[in-house]
Amino acid sequence: MSDHAHLIRYLKKQHVLSLCATHQGELWCANCFYIFDEGEMTFFLMTEPETRHGTLMMANPEVAGTVNGQPKTVLLIKGVQYRGVITRLEGDAEERARLRYQKRFPVARKVTAPLWALRVDELKMTDNALGFGKKISWQRV
Repeated sequence: MSDHAHLIRYLKKQHVLSLCATHQGELWCANCFYIFDEGEMTFFLMTEPETRHGTLMMANPEVAGTVNGQPKTVLLIKGVQYRGVITRLEGDAEERARLRYQKRFPVARKVTAPLWALRVDELKMTDNALGFGKKISWQRV
């Protein structure tokens, strides 16, 4: 399996990311459920714009964060750091993303929060299971 395929497989197996947003010196992070589209290299997530991180994202769409599990030993650490731009979806794009999101998270059918597309510009994965400190990097060209 290629490094890129390994990275994508990991992101598709997970379902929660940390999202960090900032604007004019204010900084906040939140955990969000996501689905990942490997063709677009985009996370889709649901959150209200009135939340603290939502307000910051609308003021400054450049975000960063992580995706990681909870290994019991340092030798099994796997995780991804990312950087990208987030936008609130509308119209047909929002409807298509909502259907995919609800398929993965059926409980979301009862939630009316907007969906957002986080277009990834850079990913860096650490996977100690492949060798201590093994890094896999990807950047949008």
